[in-house]
Amino acid sequence: MPPLPQAPVAGVLLAAGRSARMGRPKQLELLAGQPLVRHAAQALAEGGAAPLLCVVPPGEVGARIRAALAGLPFAFVVNPDPGRGLASSFRVAVDALPAGLAGAHFALADMPLLTGAHHAALLGAFRETGAPVVLAEYADPGAAPVRAPPHLLRADLLGAVAATPDADHGPRDLIRAHAAQAVTLTFAARLLLDVDTPAGLAQAEALLTAAGPVPPTS
Repeated sequence: MPPLPQAPVAGVLLAAGRSARMGRPKQLELLAGQPLVRHAAQALAEGGAAPLLCVVPPGEVGARIRAALAGLPFAFVVNPDPGRGLASSFRVAVDALPAGLAGAHFALADMPLLTGAHHAALLGAFRETGAPVVLAEYADPGAAPVRAPPHLLRADLLGAVAATPDADHGPRDLIRAHAAQAVTLTFAARLLLDVDTPAGLAQAEALLTAAGPVPPTS
């Protein structure tokens, strides 16, 4: 096992999606009075990863996302062609990361129910174990878990992320290849909500209003 990683772990927010199902830039839709993307960005920033990087689309939408994150300590990089799928945003992010990292923690801009505590739990697990991959899964007691972002990848795997072909998902094959050494944390099922449609936005609004934050469960 490599030595326990104490070098910085970057936090990467993937916010260049096309919002095809929403019909308008979902990153900028208001949720509880602030843009959807800011919820995810603030949670990632509170989780302790640094430096912080946000992948944005080109043009006006990207500029508006930058404005929506004003005051948060993010650098920005443009994915020039988000239509190539989520994997293209992973590649753009990895290419922009500085040297000397212990790893990178990848989160999605459309999962607004995760909090800084959830991100900190993944980072803590990585610091404690040095695992090549730290994953999140979502489940209620007795139910089958669903694996989904955020994912934390050790630095020696990032070159393989940069080589991932175009796809509408992240580096699944890489994660699968290291599944035996992965550390997985289980979070409450409701936190899995990703906002892809107006109905999903309304659901997120209701959950934020009714339940408040949910801590990691294991």
